[in-house]
Amino acid sequence: MKLEALVKSSVLTQPVYEPGKPIEDVARELGLDPAGIIKLASNENPWGPSPKAIAAAKVALEHSELYPDGGCFALRQKLASMHGLGADQYVIGNGSNEIIELLGHVFLGAGDEVVFGGPAFVVYKLVTLLFGAKVVEVPLKQWRHDLDAMMRAITPRTKLVFVASPNNPTGTANDAAELTAWARALPEHVVAVFDEAYAEYLAPGTAMDLRPLIAEGRKVIGLRTFSKIYGLASLRIGYGYAGAELAGLLNRVRQPFNVNAIAQAAALGALDDREFAETCARENRAGVVQIEAGLRALGLEWVPSVANFMLVKVGDGARVFTALQERGVIVRPVKVYGLPEWVRVTVGTPAQNVRLLAELATVL
Repeated sequence: MKLEALVKSSVLTQPVYEPGKPIEDVARELGLDPAGIIKLASNENPWGPSPKAIAAAKVALEHSELYPDGGCFALRQKLASMHGLGADQYVIGNGSNEIIELLGHVFLGAGDEVVFGGPAFVVYKLVTLLFGAKVVEVPLKQWRHDLDAMMRAITPRTKLVFVASPNNPTGTANDAAELTAWARALPEHVVAVFDEAYAEYLAPGTAMDLRPLIAEGRKVIGLRTFSKIYGLASLRIGYGYAGAELAGLLNRVRQPFNVNAIAQAAALGALDDREFAETCARENRAGVVQIEAGLRALGLEWVPSVANFMLVKVGDGARVFTALQERGVIVRPVKVYGLPEWVRVTVGTPAQNVRLLAELATVL
């Protein structure tokens, strides 16, 4: 008997996530010097992590013989004190991706439906299919979530609805007041998942505040990550915050020791350095302006972004991706999102942005 005969049928058709290529892989495959390659593919923070996060991680590394705090007590306490919530309203994950999977464990099974925008972060679809639920993808409207259409797509079988604001891969955000009103109008049987991975890049005062909805007892959860503005992508740590009942359900299905001690310590250090995060946000906004000016000079179309990446129309996304990679600039083709004419580029340092624009001009 072949092994695949023993496997659940859904596993054999499960799509596989394809991450942005690491610098080392590109250097090896193309015979390039790694020092001359810049990666602008995965929406990472080009400024790296805070020095306070690095220092905290080094201290934790010295005690690697010990298991981490399985409940992430200190981190949950820190987040609770910062945001005016209870520590029991948080679930810490191996990246916010794990929180998405935990939602699947708690809520999804065969016959259930999950509503999200299209294009939006591909992991929503992957997790939905993993648990045998039905994908209900609602096209974006002017590159933003069409909240009215998403509401109409909800049926009695809908369990989860995902909204990312800012959205990946478009970099766009819906109005905070609009999102709040929409969340209040959702049916009682639906859990609203607000993916806020890029919320720290929004201009001050423009991000949605989920806390009033949580206080009202709404079935909502916010997802945050330390992978983006905090520069801790390699350590894989993120969190969800919601009502205590919902957070408790997610913690019930979470694996023991799912977040390592080094990541927990680095996250605590990063939260103690608010000035660093604010500086990264300001630099990013300047970088967006820099890239927009360069794209305008090249006569290219782009989607105005409020995140740390931009969607750029280049004609043949696969060709441009390959050509740029051969020149030591890694970007992200987005054919998987139904956008074969586009590439997604991360906003880098000023020097990286100059390099990106110069190489883009050459390959075009």
